[in-house]
Amino acid sequence: MSDSAPRRDTRGIVDPAGLLSRVRFRRHLPAPELRPYLEHYWLIDWELPEPYASHVVPHPSVNVVFQRYGPLGAPAAGAHASAEVSGIGLGLFTHKLTEAGRVCGIQFRPGGFRPFAPAWPVSTWTGRRVPLTDVFPGTPDSRGTPAFPGAPESHDATAAVLTPDEDHARVAALDAFLLAHGPVPDPAADHAMELVELVRSDRTVRGTSQLAAASGLSARSLQRLFASHVGVGPKWVILRYRIHEALERAEAAETAGAPDWAALAAELGYSDQAHLVRDFTATIGVPPTAYARGPSVP
Repeated sequence: MSDSAPRRDTRGIVDPAGLLSRVRFRRHLPAPELRPYLEHYWLIDWELPEPYASHVVPHPSVNVVFQRYGPLGAPAAGAHASAEVSGIGLGLFTHKLTEAGRVCGIQFRPGGFRPFAPAWPVSTWTGRRVPLTDVFPGTPDSRGTPAFPGAPESHDATAAVLTPDEDHARVAALDAFLLAHGPVPDPAADHAMELVELVRSDRTVRGTSQLAAASGLSARSLQRLFASHVGVGPKWVILRYRIHEALERAEAAETAGAPDWAALAAELGYSDQAHLVRDFTATIGVPPTAYARGPSVP
């Protein structure tokens, strides 16, 4: 896991060219002491003449999301602003962007969220989007109580993150928010992050039993570790990274030519091409061959 620069890929984004032509999308690294637990911060600003629906195949990651809707030049207090914890999404995530707005997000490494919210297993949040204060009770909403220890009482976490126009100021506010809540040292979280990174980086890891053997855990202990610290089971993580790879190959078809789907299915560990097609269609909404002809979802 390199921490010299944030990831530059668009893995998981459906029709990334369509999204990136409409919004300003950036990623930034957090403070060094937070990097073992986070993928990156992601910032989006938009001003659109007409609505646009973005679609994402979620990573096995928890996100903390600060968002506001309204003219970008207006004070955060004058816009509709909110903050939430977004657990791992089990299906295609669709979000409609309208007019103008701003989102500042924290994407945790798979397994990296529990040290900041140790009171609950990460599976508690899977498939859910809950107000920030449900997970971090000491964090106020946007009604004027302190954002984090030492912050001026006139500030709150949402305004501190969303008000600045400069990226570095938003990043500093996100750092301050997280450092006020952890991380709490957790060897199990370290182990979970290592195992998910192994799945992501090593395509030869194709099954739960194989991952259990690599982890030194029994299959049951591996399941418990993933439920408590990742939020989904190891099989789900393996399948999700397969779909991300297939989606990326389909995206590249316009310039690199259509992939050999049967060969890709075998490479990703599917029993046959039909199995890959079923998984891809169930997740994205269209078969991979149709998506490769022109990214779209129903």
